[in-house]
Amino acid sequence: MKFMKLGSRPDTFYTTEAVRSVSSEVSSDLIIQVKGSRYLLHKFPLLSKCLRLQRLSSESPESSQHQMVQLADFPGGVEAFELCAKFCYGITITVSAYNIVAARCAAEYLQMTEDVEKGNLIYKLEVFFNSCILHGWKDSIVTLQSTKAYPMWSEDLTITSRCIEAIASKVLSHPSKVSLSHSYSRRGRDDMSCNGAESMRHKPESKGWWGEDIAELGIDLYWRTMIAIKSGGKTPSHLLGDALKIYASRWLPNISRDGFVSKQAGSDSDSETTCEVTSKHRLLLESIISLLPVEKGAVSSSFLLKLLKAANILNASSSSKMELARRVGIQLEEARVSDLLIPSLSHSNDTLYDVDMVMIILEQFLLQGQSPPTSPPRSKLGFERRRSRSAENIDFEFQESRRSSSASHSSKLKVAKIVDGYLQEIARDMNLPLSKFIAIAEAIPDFARLDHDDLYRAIDIYLKAHPDLNKSERKRLCRILDCKKLSMEACMHAAQNELLPLRVVVQVLFFEQARAAMAGGKVTELPSNLKALLATQGIDPSRPPAPLSTTTTIPAEDQWSVSGLKSPKSRMSTLRMKLAEDDDLDDNDMHPDGINRNSRLKALCALPTRPKRMFSKLWSINRSASEKN
Repeated sequence: MKFMKLGSRPDTFYTTEAVRSVSSEVSSDLIIQVKGSRYLLHKFPLLSKCLRLQRLSSESPESSQHQMVQLADFPGGVEAFELCAKFCYGITITVSAYNIVAARCAAEYLQMTEDVEKGNLIYKLEVFFNSCILHGWKDSIVTLQSTKAYPMWSEDLTITSRCIEAIASKVLSHPSKVSLSHSYSRRGRDDMSCNGAESMRHKPESKGWWGEDIAELGIDLYWRTMIAIKSGGKTPSHLLGDALKIYASRWLPNISRDGFVSKQAGSDSDSETTCEVTSKHRLLLESIISLLPVEKGAVSSSFLLKLLKAANILNASSSSKMELARRVGIQLEEARVSDLLIPSLSHSNDTLYDVDMVMIILEQFLLQGQSPPTSPPRSKLGFERRRSRSAENIDFEFQESRRSSSASHSSKLKVAKIVDGYLQEIARDMNLPLSKFIAIAEAIPDFARLDHDDLYRAIDIYLKAHPDLNKSERKRLCRILDCKKLSMEACMHAAQNELLPLRVVVQVLFFEQARAAMAGGKVTELPSNLKALLATQGIDPSRPPAPLSTTTTIPAEDQWSVSGLKSPKSRMSTLRMKLAEDDDLDDNDMHPDGINRNSRLKALCALPTRPKRMFSKLWSINRSASEKN
């Protein structure tokens, strides 16, 4: 830390009966009142350097012995005034980054300029500020931080702007050129006089070394500093994002952990104090959002979603929430299910989580990654041997677009797994409307779900948490499920799931038997009636479906039990039980071809009693294949 010493006389100021005086053979003739403190001093040393005291002294009436001068609005308080007074007396004073702002404002107030006396205090402070303070990293930050006590004076004297420019220039320069301490070496301070050599030199150890140091600034000064750094255009976006994450963790510590902003430690604080703290946090949060880099990946999705949780809790502006939702949507494939569980604080509904915000995030995600053309534009002069530079650029751009398209496709696959996991979490909410659950599920394109096991698990959890759903609502819920994309384990669980509509159970049993028949090594061609049924469901009988598997870890209470479904008899008994309950399908539920779906499905469900030969043939094939294996 740099410092400057001025003067050579010893300190002779002393206090007597709440009055500060200076030891001198000459009797005092000037009384100066500074914010409740009284100083008994001499006119000659003070008036010879302070133009303002000269004018005030001439305007105030003289008493028989002492002349009184009031300095009610003096900047810097008694400490700054005493420093200026000691300079006038030639007493040794020390100026550093901690008190230079107060000293500079006090000297400006007293008008200690070169017009009054050469080598006056303002001149010496400016030389020290420009040649030493602004050249040091830690000194610039400490000085900038001290300007918040004198905002108007610091702005008028350009102290604030000069400190910000100095800090930004050091961040934009090579780290090896920064010679003073930073966050990784705070224990070893750099004690250095203005005219001496530095005692210790700590080189930055990483490119983001500056993030923790400037995190000590208040939000107003931090915002201006970050704007200056960003305007330089040399700092990578991910370093800017890291700095913002450090700052958010510094001033909103609970955001980095669980997304909640805790109340103040004092429980006896009144409502006005709590409101002020919330308003301060809201301003801080919105300022951080405005500083987020525009580049994708500059900050993690997890950090963005934690900010979004805080924005919900602090009731931030809708524009800030939408900006966060847009940024999360751009890189949603990096998110985790726990990050998407945004607490709902709306009074309009009683849901645990803000499902509407997640829907907005999904909409923003689906707007990304539009598919490029299937082939590059062809030139009419295709027979030319030599290709132009523009043609090469077209091909290069096409290859890049294909890469971005494949990345977009893979990201949709990842997001589908995330959404299905999210559906399993929100399905436990008894207050979650069916329409919102279905809207989230249907937002994912069909091709993005390679299998529907996770989706089926979410549907099963929702059915258990909402036992009051009627038949129509259960059918509406299960329409989003594709039975052809269920694994064997999922099919076995669904076949005995009494909460599912009958139509779903029938489809599951049918596709399970069809898959078993097609998986047999000795079957060359399926029967014509089974082939026709497969064709009605959009399945190519000549190509067996790929085996499906699940990788999602599920709670013990939601694990599938497949006991009791080991034999065809148990499957058919389950189906008969479902048929015996009631006619689950409505009479007015007509198929597009005009055939009543009730009659079609009943005919299909009657397979165990009528076309016994077909199923017995399939089962016999399975048994023979298993025995041979």
